[in-house]
Amino acid sequence: MFYFGQARTYSHDEKKSYNYFMDQLNVFGEVLPICCEEPMTGFTRSGSCETMDQDHGMHTVCAHMTDEFLAFSKSQGNDLSTPMPEYGFPGLKDGDDWCLCAPRWVEAYEANCAPKIYLTKTHEKTLELVPLKILREYALDIN
Repeated sequence: MFYFGQARTYSHDEKKSYNYFMDQLNVFGEVLPICCEEPMTGFTRSGSCETMDQDHGMHTVCAHMTDEFLAFSKSQGNDLSTPMPEYGFPGLKDGDDWCLCAPRWVEAYEANCAPKIYLTKTHEKTLELVPLKILREYALDIN
C-alpha cells in the first residue's frame, strides 16, 4: 500500500521545479525534477520521486498512468484509482503522472502492461532493479 502521509505545504513563492532534497538524482545523475504536483505525488508528497530509508516501497519511477496499468495495479491489491479523501488522495486516472514503486513497475513490465515513464524525473535508485536500456524503451521524454 502506498504511503499517504501529509504533503509538505509550499507557499506560491516557495514552489520550485526541482526536488526539495537537492541531493536526489535522476537516472542520468542530474538533479531530480518534479514529477507531478496535480495530483501531488512522491513518497513525501513533494511532487518529486525522491526516496529515503523509510521509503520501503521505493517510490522512484515517474510514470504516466494508463487505464491498463491502473487495472493491473488494482488486481495486485493496490487500488490507485479509487479516491481516498481521508488521506487527501484524489484517485488516479488515465493520463495522470505518479511516482510508482519500482517493484510494481517491474511487475507490470513482466505482465506486459508497464506504463510509459519520464526518465529525467525517475530516481537513480530505480537502476538497482531495472537496467537503463529497458527503462529507455518506455521513456516519454528521451528519444
